[in-house]
Amino acid sequence: MLEILKAILFGVIEGITEWLPVSSTGHMILLEEFVHMNVSKEFWDLFLVVIQLGAILASVLLFWNKIWPFQKPEKGNWKSVFKVDTWMLLFKVGVACVPGVFFAVLGIDDYCDALFYNGFGVSIALIVFGIVFILIENWNKKRTPKVENLSDMTFKLAILIGIFQLLAAAFPGTSRSGATIIGALLLGVSRVAASEFTFILAIPAMLGASALELLDFLEMGISMSGMEIAILIVGVVVAFVVSVVVIKFLMGYIKKHDFKVFGWYRIVLGAIVLLYFALR
Repeated sequence: MLEILKAILFGVIEGITEWLPVSSTGHMILLEEFVHMNVSKEFWDLFLVVIQLGAILASVLLFWNKIWPFQKPEKGNWKSVFKVDTWMLLFKVGVACVPGVFFAVLGIDDYCDALFYNGFGVSIALIVFGIVFILIENWNKKRTPKVENLSDMTFKLAILIGIFQLLAAAFPGTSRSGATIIGALLLGVSRVAASEFTFILAIPAMLGASALELLDFLEMGISMSGMEIAILIVGVVVAFVVSVVVIKFLMGYIKKHDFKVFGWYRIVLGAIVLLYFALR
C-alpha cells in the first residue's frame, strides 16, 4: 500500500509538471531525494518514462477533434472523409519530430543525460530558462503574433519548433513544453497556438520515448512482479487524470495571462534545488 501511495504521488507530480513549463525532470529529481520506491533500478527507470503514457492519453483525449483526420463523408464524395487541415497538421507534427529522432538515433540525448542529469545541471537549466521566459514575455508584449491558429503554422515553423525541443533533450530541467513554447513565441506564434502545438507534438515524442524504454526493459529479460505492474498502472492512471485537469487549466489561463509566473517559479525552484544539493 505504501508503494501504491508513492506511485500516486509521482503520478500527480508528472501530471502537473509535464504540461506546465516548469520541468518535470527538476521536480522528479527533487522528489526522488525524499521519496524512494522499493523497486529495482531497471524498473524505476522504466516507471519514470512509461508514467508519461498517462499524460499522453490526456493530450489525445483533449485534442482528439484536432488530431483525428477522418470525418463522415458527404454523400457521393468519398474524398470528403479526409480532413485536409488535420492531415496537414499531422504532417507538420511529423516534421517537427525529425530533429528529435536524429538526436536520439545518434545517442546525443544519452550523452547529455550523463553530463547534465544531476542536481546542479537541472537547477541551472531551471534558472536560466526561467529568466529566458521572463525576458521573452517582456519582449513579446509589443509584438503581434504572425501565427494565431494551428492552421497558419508552416512546415518551416514546425521544424524550427522541433529544433527548439532539442533543448529539453540536451539539458534536463529545461522542460520539453517550455522549450517548444519559448521557440514558438520567438518565431511569432501566439500563446494559444504555441501551447496547442506543443501538447500535440508531445504525443509522438513521448510515446516514442516510452516505447523505446519499454523495449529496452524487455530486452534485458526482466519480468515485472504483480506489485510493480500495479505501481505502473496506478502511476499512469493518476498522471492521466491530473493531466486532463492541468491542460484544461493552462489553456484557459494563457488566454488572459502570460508565462512569466512560470519563469519566476522556475527560478525559485532552481535556487532551492541548487541550495539543497550544495548543502547535502
